[in-house]
This record gives sequence, C-alpha cells and structure tokens, in this order.
Amino acid sequence: MDEYRVPRRLRLSRAIAAAQAPVLLPQGRRLRRETPRLPDAPLPWSGVVAGRVEGGGDRDGCDDPGGASRPLHLLVIGDSTAAGVGVDHADLGLGGRLAEALAARTGRPVHWRAAGRNGATARDLVRQYLRPALEGPTDLVFLTVGANDALALRSARAFRRDIRRILERTFAAHPETALLMSSLPAFFRFQLLPEPLRRSLYRHSQALEREARQLVGAAPRAHMSPPPPPYTEGFFASDDFHPSAIGYKDWADFAVEDAWSVGFGRLLDDH
Repeated sequence: MDEYRVPRRLRLSRAIAAAQAPVLLPQGRRLRRETPRLPDAPLPWSGVVAGRVEGGGDRDGCDDPGGASRPLHLLVIGDSTAAGVGVDHADLGLGGRLAEALAARTGRPVHWRAAGRNGATARDLVRQYLRPALEGPTDLVFLTVGANDALALRSARAFRRDIRRILERTFAAHPETALLMSSLPAFFRFQLLPEPLRRSLYRHSQALEREARQLVGAAPRAHMSPPPPPYTEGFFASDDFHPSAIGYKDWADFAVEDAWSVGFGRLLDDH
C-alpha cells in the first residue's frame, strides 16, 4: 500500500486554484486564444548521432576495445517537448539535443527516437504511447511530462499513480534500462503567463513534481533532474512557451550534466 502522504500545503494547491477559478479560467481561455499554436517537429522523430568525445572529434570506434562504438538507444517520451514543438527539425528538438549531449559524454553513437503528443498528460502516455514505444531497443528513457497535468489541474494522487505505472512498465519491459525524468517547467519564470495564473500553475506543478520526485528517487535505476537554472536569452520559441533550438540544447546539456554529476552514467556502462 502506498503510505506516502502529500504535505498539506501542497495538497491545497488544487483547492486554491479551484477557489480562484473565476479569475483563472478566463485567463486560461484568453491565453489559449492569443498564444500562437506551433506545430510538432516534422517526422521522423528519430535519428543517429555519431559517437564523439567532449572537446574532440567523431569516433568511428569500429575496433574500439573499450566498447565506445556500441550504440546507445535513447527513447524520449512525453508531451509537446518530446514532439519537438518549437523547432522545424526534430534533430534540433529534445531528442536530437539529448542524443548530442549523450554522444559527447559517452563517446558512443546514440540512436534516438521520440514518442508522445502535444498536450499529452501522464495518463495519456500510459494509455496510448508507452507500450508501443517500449517495443524497440531501449537503454535510456528520458521522460518529459507533467506540464499538461498541471495545466489541467489533475490531482497529485492521479499524477503519482500514472508516474508509478510508467516506471513499473518501463522496468518490466527493460529491467536493465535507465530512466531520467525532467523536472516540471519553472512556470513562475514564464512571462507569458499572467498573474494569478502564473503563481497558481507553479504552485500546483510543484505539488505534482514532489510526487514524481519521491517515486523516481526510490527507483534504483532512475533519476529526476533538479529544478532548472534561469532560462537564458533565446530559450523560448516564438510562442514564449515552448523551447527553441537554443532552449532544447540548454535543457539537454543541463539534464545530462546533472545526471553524470550524481553518477547516473555508470548505469549505462553495461549497455
């Protein structure tokens, strides 16, 4: 039985948002009406990045006794960021940028693919995308989800249930895989969002993130990124909501650097 209890101040996040509904709902409708809707990156959402070492050139590694030529299979699964919204080529989106960062860290070629949908919640991933996505070879899963759960004011309990199912099904399908989960967006830094919508959305997203962080932290082959640093100039695409090519690179570099700083990279040594 799940005995974890959410602190009262975080359990209140949804109730506070509900109380503010007369203000938040019109703000949300106006935001959706006025914000440009950017398309997904064109298919295919897959690619290969040649192995290379940081500060060095490409490594063909054909006779490499250290095994650096063994490809690393990366699956990115999630919402609009997995779908590459904000860039005009999938290589410049999250999947391609993560593959670049991993190739630089490991010296190995990275075969990457992405699955998911713009607007997907964690429940959508469980019901529609996770099982087929896990059918291919998978050494590392990068999970990016939660923003739409926060926007939909889904309960922390429901989000926790879905993240637990994602973890369980991923490791059941691939016991030796490793999983990285991104922190939720730092909504308080989104200048596009008006107050009190910005503050309410951030408060609720933190309630959801706490649930995911507790679950991921208990999994021996998983790690969740810490909150991101301040977004750099050029981080956002033209809609001021999704990352640009610069934003996806910053995000990927940050996630991989953090993962390696806590020894996560050792989980990939045997793959």
